[in-house]
Amino acid sequence: MEIRSFLFVFGLLIGSSSVVGQKTTSYVNVFIGTDGTGHTFPGPSMPFGMVQPGPDNRDRGWSHTSGYQYRDTLLLGFSQTRLSGTGINELGDILILPIHQPDSIKARSYYKSTEKAKPGWYHVRKKDGVEVDLTCSERVAFHRYRYPSRSAHVRIDFRHGLRFVFDEKATKPLVISSAVTIENDSMISGYCQTQNWVNRIYFFTIHFSKPFQNKRSISHNQSDQAPLYAFDFQLDASKELQIKVALSSVDVEGAKANLKAEIPHWDFQRVYKNNRNTWEHYLTRLGLKAPRSQKVMAYTALYHLLLQPMNMADVTGKYRAVDDSIRTAPNRAYYSTLSNWDVYRAAFPLLQLITPEIIPDIIDSMLTHHEAKGFLPIWTVWGQDNYCMIGNHAIPMIASAYVNGFMTMDTQRALRAMVETSTRSHIHSDWEVYNRYGYYPFDLIPDESVSRTLESGYDDWCVAYFAQHIGDTTIANQFYQRSQYYRNLFDPETRLFRGKDQHGAWRTPFDPLTATSPLNNPGDYTEANAWQYFWTPAQHDWKGVTALLGGKMALTTHLDTFFTTPAVAPNQFLGQEAMIGQYAHGNEPSHHIAYLYAFSNRPLQGHQYLKRIMNEFHKPQPDGLIGNDDCGQMSAWYLFTLLGFYPVNPASGEVVLGAPHVKKATLKMGTKLLTIQANSFSPSSCGATAYQWNGEPLQTPMLSFRSLREGGKLTFKMTATCEK
Repeated sequence: MEIRSFLFVFGLLIGSSSVVGQKTTSYVNVFIGTDGTGHTFPGPSMPFGMVQPGPDNRDRGWSHTSGYQYRDTLLLGFSQTRLSGTGINELGDILILPIHQPDSIKARSYYKSTEKAKPGWYHVRKKDGVEVDLTCSERVAFHRYRYPSRSAHVRIDFRHGLRFVFDEKATKPLVISSAVTIENDSMISGYCQTQNWVNRIYFFTIHFSKPFQNKRSISHNQSDQAPLYAFDFQLDASKELQIKVALSSVDVEGAKANLKAEIPHWDFQRVYKNNRNTWEHYLTRLGLKAPRSQKVMAYTALYHLLLQPMNMADVTGKYRAVDDSIRTAPNRAYYSTLSNWDVYRAAFPLLQLITPEIIPDIIDSMLTHHEAKGFLPIWTVWGQDNYCMIGNHAIPMIASAYVNGFMTMDTQRALRAMVETSTRSHIHSDWEVYNRYGYYPFDLIPDESVSRTLESGYDDWCVAYFAQHIGDTTIANQFYQRSQYYRNLFDPETRLFRGKDQHGAWRTPFDPLTATSPLNNPGDYTEANAWQYFWTPAQHDWKGVTALLGGKMALTTHLDTFFTTPAVAPNQFLGQEAMIGQYAHGNEPSHHIAYLYAFSNRPLQGHQYLKRIMNEFHKPQPDGLIGNDDCGQMSAWYLFTLLGFYPVNPASGEVVLGAPHVKKATLKMGTKLLTIQANSFSPSSCGATAYQWNGEPLQTPMLSFRSLREGGKLTFKMTATCEK
């Protein structure tokens, strides 16, 4: 065991007892998920912040989508932005590398054993002796470097970015245009326009705490559309250099205003303290009676959840919209980094409990995007849509917010956006084909035809449910009918949903176990196989799916078969990891399935699978997050399951009850308090056999989301008797 891994484990052991007055942030271990496929990062950020300064080990490759891997020992430098837990690379703006000797071979290497981090702060001592500390405000990254001598050097690479490529030898420039101005010996400003997962533009201003003595331009080839500069400094006796980097999507003046408003001084500790206190404010909304190791997992999951979506509005409220226009957000908040295919399932519903104050602005951001683009956002970064994944899952997000009690939205505006998104064809949505056949035929839609049909059916149900709630029965009836299209792909022989061509013939041969996606098409499923996508319609119509199978007993048998049929060789790129039978915890289509046992003959079987998933695939160690965190979705699944319930259908206004994995938990929601109590709880508990809400028995394993938001006490009666 290397020294740093030993210290990681030792820290958990010595902190196993409760400490009076201990900060909640002390339970967060930002290295969880940084080793392997979690794709998280250890650098600082603010909740929903614009910047995430941190170390970049590599600028490309699936393993380094956040720029960082725990076991990597090479340091390219410290960039200012990144995504958390995604499967595709983006951002990585403005790479800064402090070095002691200008041409040292040690410039890009660093000692991993010196690496430390916690919410709001990152530290490392490079191999050349330069010590690096990072913190940030919402829109400004703050770097502090301590050099071995007064002679100091810094390289700033404006060409850098985390590249959306799998080809390790790709040389296509990421920056397609730029203008970088050296305003004086302490300030640089400008912009870069990048072409990557999205095409976007960012503006910046960089301030040095000491004036540079010399500047050199380093060019690798004539195709470079942005500069790489080397700066030389002569420091005072402190041997310290500080750098502030402020960003904006609007203009340089916006970046300067952000810097002036947020960090007008050079007090690093003051910025870090404010960052830490902000995290403390959010994290203390969750209270747990649990062992320290479990608190580490829970508060780290909550930390990862709150890293996004990102508020990309300047302090003035101005932002650059998807149509390149400059607009002003009503509450100085315009949210991007919306990984909707992932987060509609659990992350967004959990934000409705943890941070209800930001929900109206997220909804407004998505509706504004629709008005500028013509359809609701699919997957946004820096305000631009990358169109990744399928479906239009801003629809269930908007519907869930309204049904769950966020009533401030303009309902006609919202319904118009849902209907136009669901009737005017756009990328991944061919409504003429969908309506003509009642499904997507694989010979007309060769990629992911089954998954696209099933996910569109769920969105259709959400449109109908929303329309019903606001009194538009015509639209409700139209979309309820469309939400049943999934039945057209049910194959009675295989008892799965299967690809069908425009003439009604099944795709042959049919392999229900091998996952497909755009990476290995032609195929009918999205990062999953036929078994995993079978359960998608059960989100909105578990009764209909049960009827297709032949009743409750048949549902139980189908679930049992799903969880016990051996998996084929794991494929991380297709989300086929963290497997139990055909259940793939590493990818979102499986996340609700164990909860469907609540509607079967054996509900405790589901509780036992959930316990196994929690214990095997979520651990308080760097490789303890198996599968991409996907902007907090994996973390949200963990938190919901820890508390004992999950939004199988996020837009239904209900959660399905399972069994908590802690003795007691609380959620502070403004003036409201939700208390979760597990009677007769022990780590060996096999599940819950009865539920009470405010002392009254619940007849079904369901509870309304509004009840949770209003606060109260949810009590679980636990059992030590397991189903066999």
